[in-house]
Amino acid sequence: MILVHKFVKSVPETLEDGVIYISVEYATAIHKCCCGCGNEVVTPFSPTAWELTFDGKTISLYPSIGNWSFKCQSHYWVTKSKVEWVPKWEKKQNYKKKGRGSFFGRLFKRK
Repeated sequence: MILVHKFVKSVPETLEDGVIYISVEYATAIHKCCCGCGNEVVTPFSPTAWELTFDGKTISLYPSIGNWSFKCQSHYWVTKSKVEWVPKWEKKQNYKKKGRGSFFGRLFKRK
């Protein structure tokens, strides 16, 4: 899926599917969830929230968008206007169940 970006002064009342609205004035972007559930996803820009990159043609958001409070719990990256899906974790998966040989096991290794 490719997101079309529109730079706007204010957010329109009705959001179009597949469009991300970017307000530089309010340092925020908003779009409908890419899974199709219809929820509105707001990504404020700040050093502790999201970062927007515009290369003159495409946009990228960092970090990923994890809609954990939505029923869909979608998780994706927006890189060069392309939506890149992150696989869903099973409920049984968590950091504690990872062994010491795994990435997370090594990352959180206790001494």
